[in-house]
Amino acid sequence: MSLFKGQSELALTEGSIVKPLFYLSLPIVVTNLLQVAYNIADTFWLSGIGGEAGTDAVAGITFAFPLVFLLISFGMGLSVAGSVLVAQHFGAEERSEARYAASQTVAWAIGGSALLGLLAFPVVGPLIELLGASPSVLPGARAYMRVIALGLPFMFGFFVFIALMRGSGDTITPMLVMFGTVVLNIALDPFLIYGWTLVENAPVVGTIAFPELGIQGAAIATVFSRSLAMVVGLAIMFSGRRGVRIDLRSMLPSIGYLRTLLRVGLPASVESTGRALSVNAMLIVVGMFADPVVAAFGIGTRVFSVIFLPAIAVGRGVETMTGQNIGAGKPERAGMAAYAAAKAMFAILSVLGLLIFLFPRPIVAPLSPSAEVTAIGVEFMRYTALSFGFIGVIRAFSGSFRGAGKTLIAAAIAVLTLGVIRLSVAFVTSQFWLGRTGIWVAFVVSNAGGALIAWLWYRRGTWRDGDVRENIEVDATDPAETEPEPTVDD
Repeated sequence: MSLFKGQSELALTEGSIVKPLFYLSLPIVVTNLLQVAYNIADTFWLSGIGGEAGTDAVAGITFAFPLVFLLISFGMGLSVAGSVLVAQHFGAEERSEARYAASQTVAWAIGGSALLGLLAFPVVGPLIELLGASPSVLPGARAYMRVIALGLPFMFGFFVFIALMRGSGDTITPMLVMFGTVVLNIALDPFLIYGWTLVENAPVVGTIAFPELGIQGAAIATVFSRSLAMVVGLAIMFSGRRGVRIDLRSMLPSIGYLRTLLRVGLPASVESTGRALSVNAMLIVVGMFADPVVAAFGIGTRVFSVIFLPAIAVGRGVETMTGQNIGAGKPERAGMAAYAAAKAMFAILSVLGLLIFLFPRPIVAPLSPSAEVTAIGVEFMRYTALSFGFIGVIRAFSGSFRGAGKTLIAAAIAVLTLGVIRLSVAFVTSQFWLGRTGIWVAFVVSNAGGALIAWLWYRRGTWRDGDVRENIEVDATDPAETEPEPTVDD
């Protein structure tokens, strides 16, 4: 039996709940792992520069990453809005409306990201300097971010492709496209970072060569890979053979539909931006302690980013299942999906947390530069591991809120959990009571508190009236219906 099933094999609005959710979520886990591979590849190749230059390059992308995450967070809202609208139209079997929603999302996402990139280009340098980049690190980080800023339309376009395909119930196609781009990025990195010519030490006219671009080369490789992915994604959606179809006629920007996208998408942007800002704010609290504590915190959060990938993926799967079932007029089935996901992820992550609680050292030690950091990292893992199950609950219910169009509620849960509970508990307990242990306690309290908030809010049933589809007249003729079928002679 195949671990991956295509869109045609998944019945999201009838039959079993658990099986389609599993098959929908598994490719998202792989896609997210491939996304992590992008960052690992850049770090690996840049560290190979060696010496102070290599250190400055790795430090440069460290300073650039929060800004990249922040810029992308602004675009996540449109992606979520498009995914939710497409899912609800698919559930209601409104394919023409789904086509229009997807086309409008692509048009506004690419146009808006181009404007955002132009606005960000002149200010990325001062922002990186404000974050504390040293004079030796600043030039490289600035060069990296300027390339990313100009490449935002391509990066946004690819993320929108993933979201729209997910809304239609197809998570395999984006996974395959992502795999191809990761391979391309890994292959391009060394040529663009280190440079390469066919004749040693002598550029020759007509010779195919890559200049030595260092950290800027890593950015170019990333943007080029994402650009190709966006082109492939657009070609797939224009063809309509997989997932959702788009067409040029429906891409003519509509201000009225933009209001719909913003109404659903702005709270989702607040959620992702709030997560980014909360993580950065936690670094301020952690930074009040010695460097080994900061290093151990960094190791712990990197471990978390991998461990929680299944919860994130299942949350996205629940988002799609909720959207399609709300559109189909089956809110009870949407609720069943959310509760099934919450229970399953609580159990799976709790077992995983128990294993990490019992054996944290083999996980922390390979990432640690010293015995002291390892000891602190082990302490961090043991305090937080038994609360991992609550993360699964938060992600499952938040995904269902988003799928029902209640993106403001999902944003409120994220801000309350990370920005209010975790940050305040970490500051108060670490500074006035428990020392560094207070930071670890804050994770436990916020995970449990966030799960309780999400569950109680979900029980209110406000997601049941989450149909966000608009009554907009669209051309009901599917372009595929007017195209002649291929014959044997073709």
